[in-house]
Amino acid sequence: MTHLTNLTAATAVLALSAGATFAQEMDLRLAGVVPVEHFGNQILEEIVEEIEAADVGLSVKLFPAGQLGSGEELFEDAARGNVDLVHSVIYAQRDPVLEINSLPYLVSSFDEMEATYLNPDSTFNEIFAERLDNLGLKLLANAPEGFIGVVAEGEPDNPTSLGDKGMNIRVWSSQIIKDTVETMGFNATTMSWGEVFAAMQSGTVDGAICCTAQLAYTAFATSDVGEVFIPYGAVVENTTYYASADTWEEMNEKQREVVQTAFDNAAQKYFTFAKENEASYLDRLAEAGYTVLEITDEERAALAAEVRAEVWPNIADIVGQDVMDRLMPTSATN
Repeated sequence: MTHLTNLTAATAVLALSAGATFAQEMDLRLAGVVPVEHFGNQILEEIVEEIEAADVGLSVKLFPAGQLGSGEELFEDAARGNVDLVHSVIYAQRDPVLEINSLPYLVSSFDEMEATYLNPDSTFNEIFAERLDNLGLKLLANAPEGFIGVVAEGEPDNPTSLGDKGMNIRVWSSQIIKDTVETMGFNATTMSWGEVFAAMQSGTVDGAICCTAQLAYTAFATSDVGEVFIPYGAVVENTTYYASADTWEEMNEKQREVVQTAFDNAAQKYFTFAKENEASYLDRLAEAGYTVLEITDEERAALAAEVRAEVWPNIADIVGQDVMDRLMPTSATN
């Protein structure tokens, strides 16, 4: 009888232990980098609310606007497990295949952008997820914000056509982007995002390729940096929600489901807001005193054709021909 009682008690302890494992409490750190005024911060707050409201043992502390470091720093910290969840642009400092995030004129409309960057089953996202997994990171969702242009302290020469622009602009750490702006007629200087404001204010660079109209307004115009915005639309501003693989493995199945759903919802909100508000931010830039240089569809098409002819043949040398073979049929049909 005593043996039976002990067995029953042991079984109960195991059951309680299993239940505790399923309902484990985890405190997560969510880091973002977009400026305080950026709509992406409101979406980060909504992510926190959605995850915590699910009551699956997860609490989330938000660190917005670069409080925990730049996008490059957060990438490394998440891989080490020091940060649990991140919203940032992903650069290719650890894997050249991630240069697919900088492919110029890959898509030319918001519909194509949605099918390529937002659709979790697209080849673009399959490749992205595979490469992040190799680096100890879990892709949650890509959240395209729109097409980027150039912010500058003045108007370049030949702003809407090919030819020497007489201007040196910042590019991020991407050989593809450097080749792109040089093909368009700019000189290029590589620097991190955190250096851009000071570099423009000191005259080290004359501008930067970096921003959608929304980001140009919230980051530059509201800080009285820059005077001109040129909406080239050469590259998609693709921000990414991702997790530390260590954190993801620690979560139970229900927790993963809640987190994934929250970030899927966030990515859709992010894209929808960007699509619906791009024009209004061009107006806000003008109201803030910026000159917005208009580019016709024909001018943009001519720039795109030249960039594709000059830059695309060299991309396979960077990301691999196998990656390009996978990606291009999708980009053509999506």
